[in-house]
Amino acid sequence: MPNIAVELGKQAAEFGVKSAYGEPQDVDGTSITPVAVTVTGFGAGTAEAGEGGGGYGVSIPLGVYVRREEGLRFEPNPVPLIVVAIPFVWVAGRALARVIRALKK
Repeated sequence: MPNIAVELGKQAAEFGVKSAYGEPQDVDGTSITPVAVTVTGFGAGTAEAGEGGGGYGVSIPLGVYVRREEGLRFEPNPVPLIVVAIPFVWVAGRALARVIRALKK
């Protein structure tokens, strides 16, 4: 049986920038390039442990780079921004409430 870790390592080396930046697309004379955060992980076992392997991958779209005559601009995707902002606002609100409560004493 081939070494699973080596095979997964060879495949992971190809991910890099290709997975974070998509191929540029032309839409009505405007060039757009999608941008994402990608995370991958792999695991492998040995003959002593019963052999096996697995992996995962996550890609979160951040937005697109838009190239027009005026220049290059990044336009964020609001969905990941909201997903990140909700827990941040909750934690910040809790911390602020504790600070206010401590200052009242």
